[in-house]
Amino acid sequence: MTEQENATAYWKTNLRYLGILLLIWFMVSYGCGILLVDQLNTISIGGAKLGFWFAQQGSIYVFVILIFIYVWLMNRLDRKHGLSEND
Repeated sequence: MTEQENATAYWKTNLRYLGILLLIWFMVSYGCGILLVDQLNTISIGGAKLGFWFAQQGSIYVFVILIFIYVWLMNRLDRKHGLSEND
């Protein structure tokens, strides 16, 4: 694989990862916090309705988890394409 093909494959995979993670981010923040709030509010966690919890705290936890997932995916992708800092 040439250097140009390697770079193209790297960025294509990176954009796919970004698209998937942004879709999850959107679904959690907009979907759970706004669209599905009435259905989620039928469930209670620790005295708070689940829809409110997702809008106030749950989405933040998901966002932090998404950051760690992105770092893990990118480290794996860097190693696959020979761009790791350890190489």
